Amino acid sequence: MTEMFCFQCEQTCLDSNCHSPAGNCGKSEEVSNLQDELTENLISLVLTSGKNEKNTETIIESLFMTVTNVNFDPAAVRKMIGKVKSYITGTPIPYSMQSLWCSNEDIRSLKSLILFGLRGIAAYAHHALILGYVDQEVDDFYYEALEAIAKNEDADELYHLVLKTGRVNLKVMELLDKANTETYGKPEPTQVATDIEPGPFIVVTGHDLRDLAILLEQTKDKGINVYTHGEMLPCHAYPGLKKYSHLRGNFGTAWQNQQKEFDNLPAPILFTTNCIMPVKNSYNDRVYTTSVVGYPGMVHIGEDKDFSPIIKKSLELKGYEKVRHFSGLNGGNSLTTGFGKDAILGVLDQIVEAVQRGDIKHFFLVGGCDGAKMGRNYYTEFVKKAPKDSIILTLACGKYRFNDLDLGTIGGLPRILDMGQCNDAYSAVQVVLELSKVFNCTVNDLPLTIVLSWYEQKAIAILLTLLSMGIKNIYIGPTVPVFISSNVLNILVENYNIRPISSPEKDLEEILNK
Repeated sequence: MTEMFCFQCEQTCLDSNCHSPAGNCGKSEEVSNLQDELTENLISLVLTSGKNEKNTETIIESLFMTVTNVNFDPAAVRKMIGKVKSYITGTPIPYSMQSLWCSNEDIRSLKSLILFGLRGIAAYAHHALILGYVDQEVDDFYYEALEAIAKNEDADELYHLVLKTGRVNLKVMELLDKANTETYGKPEPTQVATDIEPGPFIVVTGHDLRDLAILLEQTKDKGINVYTHGEMLPCHAYPGLKKYSHLRGNFGTAWQNQQKEFDNLPAPILFTTNCIMPVKNSYNDRVYTTSVVGYPGMVHIGEDKDFSPIIKKSLELKGYEKVRHFSGLNGGNSLTTGFGKDAILGVLDQIVEAVQRGDIKHFFLVGGCDGAKMGRNYYTEFVKKAPKDSIILTLACGKYRFNDLDLGTIGGLPRILDMGQCNDAYSAVQVVLELSKVFNCTVNDLPLTIVLSWYEQKAIAILLTLLSMGIKNIYIGPTVPVFISSNVLNILVENYNIRPISSPEKDLEEILNK
């Protein structure tokens, strides 16, 4: 078997790649190599068989399957490889991922940015697709990008394709925003409890709104409460989901804490998308996967979305006998979410007046992935130390570092405004663009600083979107992606003034005194 090579996430070895026998995310050498084989066959499919609806849907699902912490099940990946091969017509044109991993460092860096960004795009597209929303430009791009990864060796052309990856990601995020809001309504500011009530319950983690909606409908009137976990927290803000009275609150924090939080939990856990970690014995009898998620030995709910095994397990485990009180990482016991673009733009006059009075002097967008490696306490301290006349916009699971803090209000608004999942980054982009219009300046001239935490490929896609929009002075951490070569990094620094985070004190001083 080929030696494992993987460096697509932030958790990879410093200045290197994960290698055999397993990646730091927990995936085995076998799964890693199978995911490379799946990508090879996707490229062969594109080179051989052309574009059609069946191929496009398979490309989206396959790319999503290769995102970090999505699927650890070799049988599931092999099945997908077989499906892709069955769609290849004529004589297959082979491609080897080793030709990418062993290529010139800068070419490898540019192609990796495209491939990993493409995986992020596919994740967003998958959520939209299952709600019936597609976009022709986005679908066409899978073919263009995969063909370029196989054939193009021109650094300048690849660099322009990197930026196009960002533009296409903005398009797919807009599509997903439309799919979610037209299906479940526009998010509303909502306070979410962190206590778990007595009786049977189910915990739902991941990102998928549709899976949660189906589960809520199937558990209605069964005496079972449903709690969100991780990136599912913003689901409480959607009218079409919050109408279910048994959607009770949020359990736990971000994905990387699940092994501790799920330890001997008296309830089943449904994994709807990425963020699954290696499952511990103390709860492996109550983990259920669905959609693209897979883990060896776990019960997988198929396309029929029959969640009756989870319902049965919930009633069997019975939940807690008494109310259990839980808190966030900073001891807070209440979370507020639902400040999407419509909610914030609805009070834009209020925000503008606060800026004009001098009550708000700076906006910080502190968002992105959480993770297990050291250094992420930076984001907690950054938010704590941010001036009291600043507003913190946030999204994705990185917010769990500080979303239970009470930082007070400005002009009647909480200083921390949770805009939703990483899937809701389009909301943040639209708010920033609207602020630039109101204040008649470019985004780069706004009193706004973007501080990103990254872990996996959706965060890379969002970063590429910001760069494609010409947004500069972005702080990124906790580390710079190792798949970005020094030459490519220098180009990004020169063109966009991207800067690695240092310390909260130093970065805040630099930001506020420039």
